[in-house]
Amino acid sequence: MHKIWAVIRREFVERVRTRAFLLSTILFPLFMAAMVVIPGFLMSRSTGTQRLAMVDATSDQLGQRMATSLSAARIGRGEAALPRYVVTRIPAADRAIAVRDSLLPMTGRSRKLEGFEGILVVTDSTVTQGKAEYFGANVASFDDMRELEQTIRPIVIGRRLEGLGVDLDQVMKSVQGIDLVTNKVADGKLTGESGAATFALAYAMGFILYFSLLIFGTQVMNSIVEEKNNRIVEILASSLTPFQMMLGKVVGVGLVALLQIGIWAGAATFFSANQAKILGALGIASSGAMPFTFPAMGPGLLIVFLVFFSLGFLLYAAMYAAVGAMSSTTQDAGQLQMPVMMFVLVGFFSVFALIRDPNGTAAHVLSFVPMLTPFVIPMRYSISPLPMVELLTAIAVTVLGLLAVVWVAARIYRVGILSYGKKASMRDMIRWIRTA
Repeated sequence: MHKIWAVIRREFVERVRTRAFLLSTILFPLFMAAMVVIPGFLMSRSTGTQRLAMVDATSDQLGQRMATSLSAARIGRGEAALPRYVVTRIPAADRAIAVRDSLLPMTGRSRKLEGFEGILVVTDSTVTQGKAEYFGANVASFDDMRELEQTIRPIVIGRRLEGLGVDLDQVMKSVQGIDLVTNKVADGKLTGESGAATFALAYAMGFILYFSLLIFGTQVMNSIVEEKNNRIVEILASSLTPFQMMLGKVVGVGLVALLQIGIWAGAATFFSANQAKILGALGIASSGAMPFTFPAMGPGLLIVFLVFFSLGFLLYAAMYAAVGAMSSTTQDAGQLQMPVMMFVLVGFFSVFALIRDPNGTAAHVLSFVPMLTPFVIPMRYSISPLPMVELLTAIAVTVLGLLAVVWVAARIYRVGILSYGKKASMRDMIRWIRTA
């Protein structure tokens, strides 16, 4: 046992001390901080109040109503929200083109100079034909144009309804949308989670396992190939059995993955819970910030996730170790790992396929496929806790699958680590399994 522990400690320490591990561990929390700070900064600072000239060539009160609606528009929410437009309404009657041309020299200039960011021209045809013209330097900004259009559209619709003799207030009440509030129920009890939070949690767990397998699983594979090329494996084989070498490498890399993911999850939770405080400390109005929420995970779900994450990582890492033992170069390993990656991809995308019906026949069947169980069970449990019998059966099936994979991988590893010169074929792999 102490030999296996020595390999685990070596793999763990060597990877934790690398510059790549330190940089990635630090950069991801910085990225999460940026996700909190930058949207709030952009929403509250970069989109300033726009100076807008309205050329009003209407024959009724339409232009005045538009000017009032535009002046009431705000950037962000709350008392600290800034006005989106400062409107200068210019009556034009039947000389809209002449007034517009006289304003063009003062439009699209630097904010430091007097003038306007844009000119909005409205006429009686705005109601009859639904057309209005805008002239400005920001016409390529789809967000600005959409905001402007959405602000004036209700005014035009209201004017048309008035022309038809329809009560505007009654119509607006009739067409008012429905805000469907979702609440998750599990085992007949409210959990306090919304549908979006449930989906985000299921997706996050699947993505964590998927990401870990692609990053750290390939590290196991490439490490074995590197040790084969450097002939270090021959020295290790003199004092360790192939199974001890493989198990120590897989567990050591798995602990590195758990450490890094734990740090990332802690950083995401911290920034999610303290978004308003962080923005306030930096002098940024939180009313303009985009909501950033990291889904909560209860103790039961956390245990289920850690159990199946560990089993799934060991299962797939053993497969990656076998691929590394079969390869003489990283190019060979990249080709041979495709079957393993296909299982990983199928497991990850099964989360999206089953999330609509987590208790259907397909979900129950895939829950007992060892390659897919680590993805499917945490997703199903996050939506509705599973019966203990089903949960224990899934664990048992995964463990049996893990033992079978480890047995096959160990036999391939035993011969493959001392095989050089060419990429192993399927016939070679079968021969190694039979004779190792």
